[in-house]
Amino acid sequence: MAQSTSNRDFVSSPAAFVSITLVTYNSGRFIKRCLESVLEQRYEAKEIIVVDNASTDGTIDILEQFSDRCTIILNDENVGFAAAQNQAIRLSRGGWILTLNPDVLLLPDFIDALVAAGEIDPEVGTVCGKLLAIRATFDFHEKPLVDSTGIYFTPMLRHLDRGSQEVDNGHFTKIEYVFGATAAAALYRAEMIRDIAVDGEFFDHDFFVYREDADVAWRSQLAGWKCLYTPMARGYHVRNVLPGNRRALPAEINMHSVKNRYLMRIKNISLPMYRRFFWSILWRDLVVVGCCLLWEHSSLRAFWFLTRNWSNTMRKRKQVMSRKRVSDRYIESWFAYDPVSRQAPAEFHLRASVSQSEAARF
Repeated sequence: MAQSTSNRDFVSSPAAFVSITLVTYNSGRFIKRCLESVLEQRYEAKEIIVVDNASTDGTIDILEQFSDRCTIILNDENVGFAAAQNQAIRLSRGGWILTLNPDVLLLPDFIDALVAAGEIDPEVGTVCGKLLAIRATFDFHEKPLVDSTGIYFTPMLRHLDRGSQEVDNGHFTKIEYVFGATAAAALYRAEMIRDIAVDGEFFDHDFFVYREDADVAWRSQLAGWKCLYTPMARGYHVRNVLPGNRRALPAEINMHSVKNRYLMRIKNISLPMYRRFFWSILWRDLVVVGCCLLWEHSSLRAFWFLTRNWSNTMRKRKQVMSRKRVSDRYIESWFAYDPVSRQAPAEFHLRASVSQSEAARF
């Protein structure tokens, strides 16, 4: 049973109130500096909710230092990133929810910029900023590298971070619509969270960890919500999971990666879209299944999970599809081998700048 410690009472929140939700699990080397960067945000209308998944590395001792400024939830077991984030979201009072990973550092205007951009368009359910890569020691790379400017999907149903590991040479400077955001630092509209939640779960508990943000992105697009990228929100992220370092990852993470690839597809893809991308999907499936059979035997458990939970996943699919408000062609237009983005109206830049200045007064 979870324990809660907090010395702060929050007043009823206006629409611009932001709830920051973090999940920790043996995050001792990151969490102090992460929380310090959150507390240093110029945006004052906020609350911070941290859920710890039974850390054993001293994370809890560090969190106690922040109990007068944050709500701290201590779980007795590791329930996974998805379930723990949902715990925090259920406690939140904001009109916007900012999900963060503990290995993120935010520049002081990060929240200002996200809220200012999100408030421009009521159809925007998600806002993301420009994350740059940083080493696990929180040292900067010799050349600034992009971590994420949103996520995109390929016809193989791979989801990747836009600009990942590219040298930041001044590109990604425009406010744009993108497919989705990495939950390492994503601002979600509370109204959208309520709209697309399935069985009361915003992040699907079956995912446990990894790809849950891509599932949310797909579900939100199906329901007609947009995702907006703003370069005015900047931060840094330590990323351990990259396409090229799979063999260095724990077997459990790789198993969830395989499992969640198929869970996401079963829930969200339409039959016409599946037919359209059939050969691309099949090629990737042959690679994934072949690797599991030949080398990554521990990931075969993913297929047993899918078999046992088929009925439950199909029930979730029915709920997702019942809320579909866009055409198959619209969703298909986002799936390409090169990142797809759509430029926002030019006046968005001016309006976001003005709104950011006003937001800083809260």
